[in-house]
Amino acid sequence: MTMAFDLMTDWTDEDLLEAYADGDQSAARALMMRHAPRVLSLATRLLRDGSEAEDVTQEAMLRLWKIAPDWRNGEAKVSTWLYRVASNLCTDRLRKRRGVGLDEAPEIQDETPDAEAQLITADRGTALRAAMATLPERQRLALSLRHLEELGNPEIADIMDISVDAVESLLARARRALAAEMEKHREALGFTS
Repeated sequence: MTMAFDLMTDWTDEDLLEAYADGDQSAARALMMRHAPRVLSLATRLLRDGSEAEDVTQEAMLRLWKIAPDWRNGEAKVSTWLYRVASNLCTDRLRKRRGVGLDEAPEIQDETPDAEAQLITADRGTALRAAMATLPERQRLALSLRHLEELGNPEIADIMDISVDAVESLLARARRALAAEMEKHREALGFTS
């Protein structure tokens, strides 16, 4: 018997996955609504291509549906598993297109009505994206998971299949490199002492 979607908002991810494995389509919808936006956000930041990010998100969710009947509760969190799958799919795509010029990410419009503030914000955003693009893939992934997805170091370690110490090292190196890159543009971006 299929449960109504609105009754499933308090269910754990594992309960929803088990319900889906038993044929409950509304459980799949609940999991999709809960996780697809964050997976899409991560993929968009890593790939800097909305279309590819959508493909990665769909593929990650499809893989979750395929594994549902064999899922073993307690071995991994659904969210961690999805982030790992999505980050691996992104890494595969980035490796395939290495050496090919990447299009600039579209500028994000700030809702501030002041035109000058919008230009400054856009320039700073572009500079930050460009600086992040200079980081090695693993550093960019760790930094995105920590500061943009707001995950803890142990969860990042699970996603990246590395130790917590390795995550801390990646983050430290990424922050130093990002700060050095941004420092080059400090005055041009309106950051004055």
